[in-house]
Formats: sequence, structure tokens, C-alpha cells
Amino acid sequence: MTRASRDLPLLVFDLDGTLVDSVPDLLSCANRMLDRRGLPPVEADELRPMVGDGLRALVERVLSSRQAVPDEQAISDYLADYAVHAADRSSLFPGIATLVEESLAQGWRLAVCTNKPAADARLLLDTLGIGPSFAAIGGGDSFPSRKPDPAHLLGTIALADGRPERAVMIGDHRNDVAAARGAHIPSIFAGWGYGGPEMHAGAGAVVDDPAKVPAAAARLLDAARART
Repeated sequence: MTRASRDLPLLVFDLDGTLVDSVPDLLSCANRMLDRRGLPPVEADELRPMVGDGLRALVERVLSSRQAVPDEQAISDYLADYAVHAADRSSLFPGIATLVEESLAQGWRLAVCTNKPAADARLLLDTLGIGPSFAAIGGGDSFPSRKPDPAHLLGTIALADGRPERAVMIGDHRNDVAAARGAHIPSIFAGWGYGGPEMHAGAGAVVDDPAKVPAAAARLLDAARART
């Protein structure tokens, strides 16, 4: 990586609920797990608020919602099932493919910081056709810590050979906002995603249209530079 490349600004995206609508596959795997245990299925609207803290937390929440005690076998079974079916029915949110293309054309570099396992994230992004656009994927198993720990975000930026002072975090969950705040990095809340208004407290900007992300990110970086 050249010095000039490291000076390029970096957009760091959350995955589920920000780039990708992954609930269809998360839901299918959850309901297969529940069915094997003789438990009633969950609906998409019930599952969506459970997303954001990684697959282990998702399994624990799904089982707890059915008054079942989470166990390691259930988590292991879910992880194995999802690794095969992560990209069966998931899709990019409207406008994301254009956002990725135009951000690269405008001189941004791109990375993903997700609590999902890195291999699952890579499979999903590659299947949906945007994987090669990202300089790095920092998964939930890539570092000792995960969002909302800022070390996860900082590790992802380093993996992308970026600079924290030239980075902006984009996500739909309070974990994304908290990680950015802890890393002293500006954040954009993805208003098109899964998180409700209670999730975006502390974000530098709330954006409802992916097309507006690059301009909002540029403004946040300009404002951050003006404060230093």
C-alpha cells in the first residue's frame, strides 16, 4: 500500500442492516434450529431487533424468546447451518450497489466491520457481487474484541491500511455508533436499516438514503479536521 493510498478517506460499513438485508437467511436458519427442538418459529419482525451483536447472541435471543435455555450445541448447529446458507436469500439494500460504485469513483476506500464471522461476511459480499470492492473485512472473529468495543473498528481500519483520522463509520445499530465514538471517529447512522431512532444517539449524522452517504461523510471529516 502506497502512502498516497493510505491518505485516501475510508468508509467503514457495518454489514447486516446496513449493506445487506440478511434477515431472510438468518430467519430460515433460526426456524430450522427451532423446528429441530420442537419449538414454534419466529417471524421476521420478531427477529430483526435481535440482529447486531453476532450470531451467538442471536441464537441466545431466539431461544430465550421461546423460553428455551441456550446451549452450545444449538449455537454450533446454527453457525454450521448459516455458514452454508448465509447467501441463499439475502440481498443488498436498494441503492447500496450504486453507493459502493460511486464511493470508489470519488476516491473513497471501503471496509466492513461486522460482528458476523469474517468467512460468512466474505461469502455474503462475494455472492452479492460487491466483495472485491472492500479493502478489508473485520469480522466478529478477526480480533479479540467486537463492536461496540472500539478496538474492533480500529483493527478493521488497520487491516484496510487506513488511518483513523481519515475514516468514517456507517451502521444501523447503537454498537456502530458506540464503537465509532470510542475510537474518536465520526459516524453515520444508516436510517434505511434495522435500527430504530433509539439506536442513533451520538451519531454525527443520520442518513436515510445511501446515495447521500459520501457527501455526509466528507462533511464529517471536514468538521473533524476543523476541530484539530
